[in-house]
Amino acid sequence: MKVIEPHIHMIARTTQDYERMVRMHTVACCEPAFWAGYDRTSSQAFFDYFTHISEFEPTRAAQYQIEHYCWICINPKEADDLVLAREVISFIPEFLHKPTVLGIGEIGLNLNTVNEMTIFQEQVELALKYEQLIWIHTPHLKDKLKGTRMMLDYLKGHGKVNPEKVCFDHCEEHTLKMIVDAGFWAAMTIYPVTKNSPPRVVDALETYGIDHMLVDASGDWGPSDPGTLHDAIFEMKKRGHKEEHMETVFYNNPCYFLGQCKKFRPSPSLPKEKAWAV
Repeated sequence: MKVIEPHIHMIARTTQDYERMVRMHTVACCEPAFWAGYDRTSSQAFFDYFTHISEFEPTRAAQYQIEHYCWICINPKEADDLVLAREVISFIPEFLHKPTVLGIGEIGLNLNTVNEMTIFQEQVELALKYEQLIWIHTPHLKDKLKGTRMMLDYLKGHGKVNPEKVCFDHCEEHTLKMIVDAGFWAAMTIYPVTKNSPPRVVDALETYGIDHMLVDASGDWGPSDPGTLHDAIFEMKKRGHKEEHMETVFYNNPCYFLGQCKKFRPSPSLPKEKAWAV
């Protein structure tokens, strides 16, 4: 069974992680722009970061027969500084034409501040102007529900946002239903310590179905492990789920969402209507 990792920060991973991923049948991975674990000192640091994930990282992944894609944005953790954020936004269009850039992301909220929301809205407008897919970061822990509602209400009331082209990531049990009911894509992130565990993710799939659902391991500079994605696959196997349903969650669904960008090359093995039939 082929696997696609929809959200992973490979800039923080070793080449051994690429080797592990390909041994676990990963054919493609996607790297949203995000916080580096420290606040960057200038907009030029972002320019260099975007260059790394859009030019160098694909060549490193290719050595392991994995296609590497990325997203470009000013992340919510550093978006509270309006001057810095707008400097970064000014050169984002320079990267959108690159062959492995899928869209704008991961934009969103961190502490749900007014400035964060302002920059979120400005990047939504940027995505609409350049007809880009959108990948959204929802806040962690106690701020998640409030922040998710803030962004969801804004997007639903916008009038020009196509939910089919937007994915909310880091979804959990208390935010999934509102996102999927509104027609957006929902992704669940697995971490060894925080966020979802493989059993929780499979519980959610059993509760809400596999329609418009994605799962990712996120792998970054903190405690994380690309292998947790495959732990979720094993959890589904242990529970007796159909092979075609596992293939849809971990391969076809990423193809359906990401394939709306013509640059994304992997193709689904089944049409949506057949894959989502229970």
